[in-house]
Amino acid sequence: MSQPVVFADNLVAGYLPGINILNGCSLVANQGELIGIIGPNGAGKSTLLKAIFGQVNVRSGKISLNGEDITGLKANKLVGKGVAFVPQTNNVFPSLTIEENLEMGVFQTPKRFNERFEFVTNIFPDLAKRRHQKAGSLSGGERQMVAMGRALMIDPSVLLLDEPSAGLSPVRQDEAFLRVKEVNKAGVTVIMVEQNARRCLQICDRAYVLDQGKDAHTGTGRELLNDPKMVELYLGNLADL
Repeated sequence: MSQPVVFADNLVAGYLPGINILNGCSLVANQGELIGIIGPNGAGKSTLLKAIFGQVNVRSGKISLNGEDITGLKANKLVGKGVAFVPQTNNVFPSLTIEENLEMGVFQTPKRFNERFEFVTNIFPDLAKRRHQKAGSLSGGERQMVAMGRALMIDPSVLLLDEPSAGLSPVRQDEAFLRVKEVNKAGVTVIMVEQNARRCLQICDRAYVLDQGKDAHTGTGRELLNDPKMVELYLGNLADL
């Protein structure tokens, strides 16, 4: 079996000295997989993504990308290695147009703009139609599309998504999940943190349930959806969203 794209092994990490948010968390994402990360508030879901992306101090454990140790590498180095991250908020430049936001995605390789713009707008055709519109005038769902598009401009091997449906109406949430699936079908490995557990489990290949900074359970999306114990212990009302 080929080596995983991302392998996080027994991570202990946190923001403040002496306070750990992750307490031995592990994750594997293989080529082309869509991985979901779910669990209660405060479980460490977003912290895990930020640890992978070099934004949280990893105190012990190891993170590898295609077999290379990337533990503690800063975000700009990780972008150069094909890791893209879309945060939950403040994920576009509101004063710039859609096209200018996408240009920011290839600031390290500007000559690739036309090639990557064509790839991204094949997935998100509305971005081409509205390329001269300021991002600040867009709805929340439209901004999320721009943020994902900009992340894809770097031609990532892995895309980290933090709560792509947060703050969106039910209709816009469904659109966001469809976009995530389209990105994954285009060949990008996706690791997604999501509070809408039911929809996340419906589209992901495998999922991790985090509890107190550890991966308490893992399985296919369908297995976890159909496990009454998982719903009772970890998902609760989240499963009904």
